[in-house]
Order: sequence, then structure tokens, then C-alpha cells
Amino acid sequence: MTVKIKTPEEITKMRVAGRLAAEVLEMIEPHVQPGVTTDELNRICHDYIVNEQQAIPAPLNYHGFPKSICTSVNHVVCHGIPNDKPLKQGDIINIDITVIKDGYHGDTSAMFHVGKPIPHAQRLTDITMECLYIGIRLVKPGARLGDIGHAIQQYAESNHYSVVREYCGHGIGAEFHEDPQVLHYGKQGTGVELKPGMIFTIEPMINAGKRHVKLSKKDGWTVETVDRRLSAQWEHTLLVTDTGVEVLTLRKDETGI
Repeated sequence: MTVKIKTPEEITKMRVAGRLAAEVLEMIEPHVQPGVTTDELNRICHDYIVNEQQAIPAPLNYHGFPKSICTSVNHVVCHGIPNDKPLKQGDIINIDITVIKDGYHGDTSAMFHVGKPIPHAQRLTDITMECLYIGIRLVKPGARLGDIGHAIQQYAESNHYSVVREYCGHGIGAEFHEDPQVLHYGKQGTGVELKPGMIFTIEPMINAGKRHVKLSKKDGWTVETVDRRLSAQWEHTLLVTDTGVEVLTLRKDETGI
């Protein structure tokens, strides 16, 4: 495993890419309404990234992925492909944005409620967000990735939810996915030791039911819960600083980290 330590010049570019990714999520939020299709959300994001930001949507054609964003609705865990099915009142949706600017990637995702939130879905999305924030608060030089995974797993399971094991966070920079893998479960004191200049994502996928997932045979991308119960995910791109952590994809509405 080769974990890249970013140079000051690379960190500057990653800050820009991270800010742009966050701005796409801020831009798309008012469009997430009952009746809109995920295809339409994809079109709006694509046009904004390409025309307004002069950037590149990283998912488009990545290993054959056909769209510019991932839209994972209800029991879809991750990598949902935008389509022509309208969203309906009470749905939850994860929108996952990755932009490339000047050769560097910014990667982030957020949950949205379609119309009025349903209480049990609201609780799942809130607990999942707190799982992300708990992980972020542990990022500092000398900490280990196992500390982060352990804390996320403990919090999720203490709230009677389960942690998806098959998909995880990752290093990021000039490449979309770099070392290390960032698991959302694990043992304290294990795993890669964090050092200043590392950049990676934390992106817990938390299920309302059992942790087991399956990959769609129809499209080879969409990951769903086996029991078809709800799943939620939040993601940020993070820089390990000399003293702690900098959230490169922080949105304007976030104050709880």
C-alpha cells in the first residue's frame, strides 16, 4: 500500500476541487422535490459542473458508468444510476458528487428528503450524518484508520443500525480512488497511521436493517440492501493537517462537525 502525502500545491488544488463539489450539492438541493426524476437532477448537475464550474464530472464514463452523478434512492446503498422514474413524497436520496478540476478530485455526498421527511427515515439519515462527523472528529496525526472505523461502527450499532462492509472510503487526489481504504468498522489501534498531507474520504453507508447488500445484475453498478430496508450515506473529503483535520468539501449549512 502506497499512501500519498500531498504537496502544498496539490493541497491547494484539492481545496478548490472540494469546494466545487460542495457547491454542486448546495445548488441541487432546491431541485430535489416530488415528481423530479433523477435523470433531471443528473442533467442539472452535469450542466452546472461543466458550464458554470468549468470542471469535469468524474463519474461519467468511469469504468463505464453512464451518468455524471450517483443517485441512490431508499434501499439503494450506493452507485445508483440516474433514471426516468420520478421521486415521490417520503423518498430519501443520496446524491454523490465528484468533480475534477485542474486534474484533482473533490468527492462528497449528502442525503435529501423528498417532500416532508418520514420520522424513521429522518432518524436514519441523522444517525448516519453523526457517524460521519464522529469519524471526522478523530482525524489527526497519529490516529489510526481502525479508530475511525471502530467509532463509526459502535455508534451505528448502538442505535440498532448496521454498517455496510463491502464499500468504503478511500484516498483521493489526482486519482479518483487511491490508497488507503477507509473502512467504517474495525478495531481501535489498527490500520494505517494518519500523517499530515494525507487526503481521503469517510463515507459511511448505514442500513436500517441488516448489513447485507447485493449488486444489481441488470446494470452491474446499483448496490441494494438485501432486505430492501432503507440505507443512508454521507461523505466528505478530508485533509490531515499538522494539528487535526480540514474538511475540504464542507457545505455552508454545516455547523455540527
